[in-house]
Amino acid sequence: MELDVLKKKLSSFRGEGGRITNVSDELLLEILSAWEQWTGTAQDFYRGIGSNYKKMARMIGKAKQLKRQAGTAHFEEIKVEGITHTDTPSPISCDIEVQDNNKIIRFRKVDLLIEYLKKAA
Repeated sequence: MELDVLKKKLSSFRGEGGRITNVSDELLLEILSAWEQWTGTAQDFYRGIGSNYKKMARMIGKAKQLKRQAGTAHFEEIKVEGITHTDTPSPISCDIEVQDNNKIIRFRKVDLLIEYLKKAA
């Protein structure tokens, strides 16, 4: 993305005093992407988007934090009602394994798989 486009996008977040405030997360990630691909000097990058290192350091830091947080997925436990108690306290030998997004989910019976799929949908 050209720096002129980023400069125009950033200008929409300038207040009356010339301060850049409340920059959207999408724009922060675009700035970080452009910064990571930039081959020139840092000073030329900051000048190209109409800013300086003092103003951009915080924005790039926040963009890096957003990028890290986007990589971590939120775990949500799904409870299936109606499961009967098993007599074996040892690890369950399963008949069905489903791999979804690098996760393996094991089901002992087809009925449990169908019930899980209904609740997950």
